[in-house]
Amino acid sequence: ETARLIRKDRELRAVILQGDGKAFCAGLDFGTVMKQPVKLLRSFTKYGIKKTNLFQEVCWCWRELPIPVIAVLHGYCYGGGMQIALAADFRITTPDCEMSIMEIKWGMIPDMTGTVTLRELVPMDVAKELTMTGRLFNGDEAKTMNLVTRVATNPLEEAEKLAQAIKTRSPDAISASKALFQQSWNVPEAQAFDVESKLQFKMLRSKNQRRAMQANMKKEAPTFGPRERDY
Repeated sequence: ETARLIRKDRELRAVILQGDGKAFCAGLDFGTVMKQPVKLLRSFTKYGIKKTNLFQEVCWCWRELPIPVIAVLHGYCYGGGMQIALAADFRITTPDCEMSIMEIKWGMIPDMTGTVTLRELVPMDVAKELTMTGRLFNGDEAKTMNLVTRVATNPLEEAEKLAQAIKTRSPDAISASKALFQQSWNVPEAQAFDVESKLQFKMLRSKNQRRAMQANMKKEAPTFGPRERDY
């Protein structure tokens, strides 16, 4: 629901996801979920033309937002919480944040879009090792494995700096940049080039592109309007 409300607000430039308290997210509360077997089974059902079930939508809703999403990790980040973080566009963590793809502990597999988000970041053997062992690793090791974007002692401050930098750019160009890589990263060259061309054509028709060009020619800081569309 939060992601749907954010999508409607074209004034927003970026989203920062942060856990409230001592951790980012401990994952699914299995004790509560297993007491509601009918609701659990319904959560695996896809409705209408949606490509995700309810569990997957908890993560994928952030990936489908037309603005960047920055996950701020601290404390611990396990299981479903890890998959939410992986679905963000950027992950900034403390060095000691404890992480795990923990589903194996419960005799399960990562099923909240991890199959897509992991393959974007790590080789298959690394994904298998982390999934099959469920072992713990910290923020520093996560960076060496390319699971996070940046390590910082104050990740929220770093996330806010990144969001502020994004805010200085055309909201349409930012949204189109996210769409560009989402739609072209693992496709044949011809398809990727087609995505580039179509998105750039839309950019050249946007008021915010003209504002950026005019401001740069005058050597002034541009003032942008709201995002004109979703890309």
